[in-house]
Amino acid sequence: MLKLINKIAIAIAVFILASSANAAQTLKIETHFAANQPSGEVAAQFAKDVESYSGGEIKVEMYYSSAITGKAAEIFNSAANGIIDCDMSGGAYQTSKNAAFQFAGDIMGGYETPYQMYDWLNSGGRDALNNLYNKYGMQFVGWWIPGMESLISSKPLPNIAALKDFKFRSPPGMETEIFAALGAKPIVMDFGEVPTALQTGIIDGADFSNLANNVASGLYDTNPHATYPGFHSMPADHLACNQAMWNKLSKKNQDAILKAMDKAGKSVTKYVEDKNVEAVKEMKAKNVTLHDLSKADRLTFRQAAQKSWAEWSKKTPEAKVLVDSHVAYMKKIGLLK
Repeated sequence: MLKLINKIAIAIAVFILASSANAAQTLKIETHFAANQPSGEVAAQFAKDVESYSGGEIKVEMYYSSAITGKAAEIFNSAANGIIDCDMSGGAYQTSKNAAFQFAGDIMGGYETPYQMYDWLNSGGRDALNNLYNKYGMQFVGWWIPGMESLISSKPLPNIAALKDFKFRSPPGMETEIFAALGAKPIVMDFGEVPTALQTGIIDGADFSNLANNVASGLYDTNPHATYPGFHSMPADHLACNQAMWNKLSKKNQDAILKAMDKAGKSVTKYVEDKNVEAVKEMKAKNVTLHDLSKADRLTFRQAAQKSWAEWSKKTPEAKVLVDSHVAYMKKIGLLK
């Protein structure tokens, strides 16, 4: 009888251990990108990589097109409040909380390539960002940077002068000030409102995403002008997670997520570059005009942007820290004197 009891006890222990090992933790992650957009495809691969790198201990449920919150700017709050686990949108949506978030997402007119931004991140930028994110109950995990964005327009945009009275969808934050200073009329609205606003003529164009994402969204079908390569914006999409949840993860699983995010960051730029090449061919076939601004016009935009950086650095101590850090790095690599 004692042997039988021992065998039963061992069997139960083995069952419990096996069940525990097989019980995966599911992370709910929301992004504002649609599943059929290039960035959405990268997010789907990220989810698979997290499961693989964690040995199946972490599974990811991806929610696209702001499916839970309804608005891109609300994803961060949902993660901070524990409604979801992680936010895969961008820091620049949170400038109403702290001006520093502008420089955690889109420097505007600063860096010329995503690789420069990744290098800043890995040269002390990550710690500076988490000093900001942690104040709001979030953990900054990483960036994935698709590259320069392309404006969508119903009218030609061959130069900076063409921005005068240009009514376009703009994200909140510093961008509105820079464009307004150049004579444009930016209107802040959410991603989901853009298609209808373009169709009804409420706006002349939109700052939406990179060329490939714009094409996938069908937004050039009735708006036959685009800026390409872009000049104004190179946003970094982030993965930011609820800090309490993140701290409960094992080191192994934190590393798995970091590894998957690093892969996403390395692959997304090349992926979108390739998709942009395909998009250019498609746009030319549809007689969409691509406008490439001159070096002089690009310089005019950068100068306007630098004035805004200086003003925004005065808004909060965290903003000054990030602006100073970015400027120091840009001087180091020769982007600024």
